[in-house]
Amino acid sequence: MKNSKKNLNSAGQSTTEVKRSQKHDANLQKNSTLYFQIGLILCLLGTYSLFEMQFQDKKIMPDSVTIDEVATIDVAPDYRVEVVQKRQEPIKRSATLIDKYKEVIDDTPDLEQEIFTPDAPKPTTEPVKVDDIQTVDVPVDPPLVDFIKVEKVPVYPGCERKKTNDDKRKCMSQKISKLVSKKFNTDVASEHGITGLQKITTQFTVDKNGNITNIKIRGPHPALEREANRVINKIPSMKPGYQQDKPVGVIYNLPIKFMVRD
Repeated sequence: MKNSKKNLNSAGQSTTEVKRSQKHDANLQKNSTLYFQIGLILCLLGTYSLFEMQFQDKKIMPDSVTIDEVATIDVAPDYRVEVVQKRQEPIKRSATLIDKYKEVIDDTPDLEQEIFTPDAPKPTTEPVKVDDIQTVDVPVDPPLVDFIKVEKVPVYPGCERKKTNDDKRKCMSQKISKLVSKKFNTDVASEHGITGLQKITTQFTVDKNGNITNIKIRGPHPALEREANRVINKIPSMKPGYQQDKPVGVIYNLPIKFMVRD
């Protein structure tokens, strides 16, 4: 009985496998016919296209031919009338040369003779004595005098009415200080990054003609020194100072101080 059941199970499995194989074979048969039909259609299309193709040599011709033509103009050369010159016959020269000369009397003076006018003294070979030499005295300018020690200070324009020497000195100092404070450009310091209290030491000379000369400046920065020089040159000419009734150069010291804030 056991053997019979085993046989039945195996038989059942074989039937299912047989059924599956039959379905698979049927599907393969259908697919093969479909592929065959598609291939046949492609072959027909290929043969039809071969028959329809025409192998012809095509030559491309341009629609229009353009030729760049350059217009040329023949220019005739300038017409000139040829002038026929007469041929000159060569001058016949004699074969024999004859030198012609005229005698001239040489009346030039002898260079070795020295000519002197009646008024001109004849040169002598005697040595010159030292005492006979005349010397020329070169004028020497009097020495410079300090502004504080000069007998008569220079008179600044506008200080003429001051009577005493001290009043004229104070008037001049006030005028120069006012000019410097008005004309000096303190923005120069800020442009160069300079801040704080700045001091510029200046000195100039009022010469014997009353002009400002010999300017000397020492400052913390070259830009400030140039600005101080510019302002000092704006000081006008004035009446010069006197020492022993003679005009002399007077030295004037001018310190310039100002504050530059950030």
